This record gives sequence, C-alpha cells and structure tokens, in this order.
Amino acid sequence: MVQSTSRLAGDQAGAVRNQFDQQSGLPFLEVLSASEVESACQAWNHRWRNRIYTPWMTLAMFLSQILSSDHSCGDALERFQKYRKDCGLPPVADDTASYCEARQRLPEEVVWELARRSGQAIHQKADAHWLFQGRPVKLLDGSTVIMPDTEANQAEYPQSRSQKPGLGFPIARILVIISLAVGTVLEAAMGPYQGKQSSELGLFRQISGQLQPGDIALADRFFCNYWVIADSLRRGVDVVFRLHQTRKADFRRGRRLGPDDHIVTWPKSQRPDWMSPAEYAAMPKELRLREIRVRIKDRTKRTRELVIVTTLLDANKYLASALGDLFRQRWHAELDIRSIKTTMGMEMLRTKTPDMVRKEVGMHLLAYNLIRGVMAEAARGRDVQPRELSFNGARQTIRAFEETHLYEPQQIAADFPLLLDLISQKRVGDRPDRYEPRAIKRRPKPYRLLTMPRREAKRRIERGEIIYPRIKH
Repeated sequence: MVQSTSRLAGDQAGAVRNQFDQQSGLPFLEVLSASEVESACQAWNHRWRNRIYTPWMTLAMFLSQILSSDHSCGDALERFQKYRKDCGLPPVADDTASYCEARQRLPEEVVWELARRSGQAIHQKADAHWLFQGRPVKLLDGSTVIMPDTEANQAEYPQSRSQKPGLGFPIARILVIISLAVGTVLEAAMGPYQGKQSSELGLFRQISGQLQPGDIALADRFFCNYWVIADSLRRGVDVVFRLHQTRKADFRRGRRLGPDDHIVTWPKSQRPDWMSPAEYAAMPKELRLREIRVRIKDRTKRTRELVIVTTLLDANKYLASALGDLFRQRWHAELDIRSIKTTMGMEMLRTKTPDMVRKEVGMHLLAYNLIRGVMAEAARGRDVQPRELSFNGARQTIRAFEETHLYEPQQIAADFPLLLDLISQKRVGDRPDRYEPRAIKRRPKPYRLLTMPRREAKRRIERGEIIYPRIKH
C-alpha cells in the first residue's frame, strides 16, 4: 500500500512536471520554447533521463540566476523551491549540488546554439523601417571578461603577461556580431586574451560566415584592413568602417564624388602569416573603395574629423550624409557590450572551469537576446524603434514580472501585453555624440594592492610577518 501510494505521488509529480515542460515559453518570455531547447539538445546529441532538472528547467533556472541581482545558485534554487510548492510538489534537496550538476551536464554547445538562434530569429523579424535603406546592418566589436583565478581557467585563458603569477585573473577575449536594428547578438567567438590568432580579427575570421549577402558590416578602424574588406565583398557584404590609423586619406586624388567624398583604389597588400598561398592568390589584386570625411561637433563645440571607408560606391543611392549618420550609430556596439558586461554583471564571471566559463558567457548572451526580443516586440506597432527603448529599464520590468510570475507561463501569457506596454514607455533620450570623462568620482576602498599570491600573504599574516593597514587619503 505504501509502495503504490509512493508511485502514485511520483506519477502526479511527473505529470505536473511534464505539463510544465511543454509550456510555450520560459518564464516571462515567449521567444524560447521548450521544443526549441529540445531541438538544440538533439542537434548536439544530448540525451537526458526524465528527471527533475531537465535541460529546459535547468535553462530556466540558469536564466533566472543570470537576471537576479544575487547571481548565486542558492538564490536560483530558492526560486525553484517556491515554484514546486506552488505546484503542490515536494521540495528538492536544500543544497545546490543537484542543480550545479545539472548545469554541468548541459552542453555548452547547446547554450551557444540557443543564444545564436534566439538572436537571429529576432533579427530576421525586424520591421523594414528599422533597417538602413532596406538592408540589415551588423555591428562588429570586441571586449574582454575576467574569471576566478583557478588553475584550470589560467591554463586555458592565461592572465596578462604584465601581471605576476598569483596576482592577476584569467582573461578571455570576446568578439560579437550584433544586429543594429534590434540589438541582439547574432554570433560570438571567445578565445584567450593573448597568443596566436587571439586578436579580434582572429576571432572574427572564425565567425565571419554569419555575415550574409546583402548585409552591411559596421565597425571601427581596427577592422578596416584589405583582407576583411575583400572577404566581405566576396560574400556579397558591404562595409562601413573608420579608416585605419596607419592609412592616410588624400582627397586630392581618386575620382571625386563631392566635397570630401571620393573613390580610390587600394593595391593588394603582402600576404599575412595566417593566410595560405592559395587563399592569397584568390584575393583580388585591388579594391575600389569610397572614402568620406565626416565632421562631428561634440557638446564642447569642438569639431572632430573622421574618415569613413565604404564599399557603397553609389553616391546617389547612399548619400555621404546618410553614411555619416550610419557610422555614428556604431556607438551602439559599445552600449550593447556595456549592457551585457556591466548591467547584466558579466564583467567578472563566477564559474571555476573553462567549460562552465564559456557556458556562463553563453547564458548571458542568451538572456540578453531574450530581453532584446521582448523590447523589439514592445516597439513593434507603437511608433518607436527598439533602439529608442532603455535596456536597463526593460530588464528591471522583466525582473519585476519574473518575481511575481516565476514559472507560470499561463499567467505570463495573460499579462504579456501589460509587460510590453510598460517596456514601450521606457525611452532613452536622443544623445548624439555622447561623451563622458574617463574618470571616476567614487573612490575605491582604502586597501593596499595585493603584491603576492593570496595563500602566501595569508601564511605570512599568520606568522605575523606582514600586516595590511588601511591607506590614509
């Protein structure tokens, strides 16, 4: 009798769990469905048993953890306990071991695949008037992240060579391709901060296939080299880059299109070490490019001059002023990366092994894309563009809904129009050519810098050899 009762309770719990797993979306979001998660798992041959922490449930908890101000596994587990209580299910074990094991079981490829799929799906649904003359624009930019100082992380993502052993943090470089229209990350690559093929250009070569015919690539001068432009043209992709600092524009030469606007020819450069002779031979012998000088006035009334290089040669179709305005939107890449790193807390990662580090980065990109998806939906039909909405405001609103609607997709679906309406009201001001002093007002705590490995410092403190007094300002 006891055995049959236990089996019945288990069947009921399984039925409730399966019913939840089949819901149309993750908490507060309709962009990512349980079937999409299952499809990604199958694509990477990830199989799982019918257990409490399914891949979809693990992703839901991981996303909740990323969006929480706490960021701890314990906080995510407490939210899950509340959901189970609301569903009439028995509580799970109070420690986080099972949840952490579930996170480790989830393949990092699945997380990155879902981040890509979500970003691209939202980008493809962008309204026509969000594009640049009907063409999608994709931003290229890179950044870095640091992580806990463990042996495994140091082995794969070594700290900067300028830091002494035990005094730095492992550091990784990240390159992202972002949709200008909706702000989602379409593709990303991650690698060591230093070493062979670890530069932003090296990472870009790994993911350049994400650029599709008809796209326009928008980036700063670091990407303005012969090989990136030639490869982009081969793919049917146009570029709008700032002229690299090693090249000089001479507007007295070339075919003049207008004031500070001309077409020039770049001869083929010497073969770089990373390129094979066959690849070099396939490259064009020269490139016909358009150079435009743009003058920008900042709030101090100071005029800055920039030279833009583009493959959009038709001066009647692509006016110089329009291309200048387009390049000024490159600043969105900086803002988007700041949203991911600072606003969402990815600047300092928390996981202690390289595979979990990559998984944590992928989850941040996935969470970011899902928020951008809700913002795009909020902008649609409300006479506003996604870029006019506040990312931080949207994140705060979504977090408020998550706390009151956690793991309740039916209630979320009912209140989804209210969520969109609230987000559509969170606008950002028109801030062209915004600038800030690169200085901080808030001082750090008055402690000395650690000049030896922490373990050694603790041993010497224990022996009474050194002390660390507070610094007097």
